[in-house]
Amino acid sequence: MLRGKPLLVPAAAVTLTLIWGTTWAAIRVGLRGVPPFTGMAARFALASALLLAVAPLLGVRFGGSARERRLWVANALLSFCGSYGVVYWCEQWIPSGLGSVLFATFPLFVAILAHFALPGERLTLRAVAGIAVGFAGVAVLFSDDFRLLGGREVRVAAAVMLASPLLSAASTVAVKRWGEGIHPVSLSAVPMGATAAVMAAVALVTERGRPVTLDAASVGAIVYLAVFGSAVTFCLYYWLMSEVTATRLSLIAYAIPVVAVAVGAVFLREPVTRRMLAGALLVVLGVALAVPRTKRAP
Repeated sequence: MLRGKPLLVPAAAVTLTLIWGTTWAAIRVGLRGVPPFTGMAARFALASALLLAVAPLLGVRFGGSARERRLWVANALLSFCGSYGVVYWCEQWIPSGLGSVLFATFPLFVAILAHFALPGERLTLRAVAGIAVGFAGVAVLFSDDFRLLGGREVRVAAAVMLASPLLSAASTVAVKRWGEGIHPVSLSAVPMGATAAVMAAVALVTERGRPVTLDAASVGAIVYLAVFGSAVTFCLYYWLMSEVTATRLSLIAYAIPVVAVAVGAVFLREPVTRRMLAGALLVVLGVALAVPRTKRAP
């Protein structure tokens, strides 16, 4: 075991929380100049190229087993094309803070899926109660006056947004179950490259004729999202997955909205309503109940 590894785990988790907490606002900034699927294609193309460039320096070998190749497909379809496709489409209308709060249901979906797919991560009565409380928080969010947040389009996009944490949860559980021994760079670089190709094709069909403004803000957002919000974070995330349980790792999702809501309110002047805060608190409480602390393994 690496000397100091016990400190590396919380340090990596804090890094993920801070970076992913800012990516929600960065996506909104990028969308001001670049359509969603075009922006996605650029982000993941750059992230994949960066990881493939450093892979030889790290001694990473790709495609050594059918299991690894199947996880490439799962990650590309579920985590990147699916989950991020939903996020980018929805953030055309919903505030970044609201999007992050809805995504905070991710640990609840992980807990449910892990119960059926991962031995040793079974649901308890406390976890079931937490899931119920968490989704009660979602109900509070949808009881809000969406006119204050942008109107009917926001309500529809918010409902669609719930597909994102579900798809990400399915990908996380799959990697946790079958990803042992596969390098994090492999689990990230190849699926991101495939996602870039798929989303470029989708953009050609659905976003033809939409204006693209490559100003400093939109380009800076794409670069930040590619380097820090994708290449760095997903390698850290898949490394952490080998160190802790899937449900414990998913807990970072309830700290991320704290950062995201604050960044959106301060820098993007996004509205923050009382019901949004109440719903967020219920989601966080539900996650805390659903994924309790476990004893440290020897």
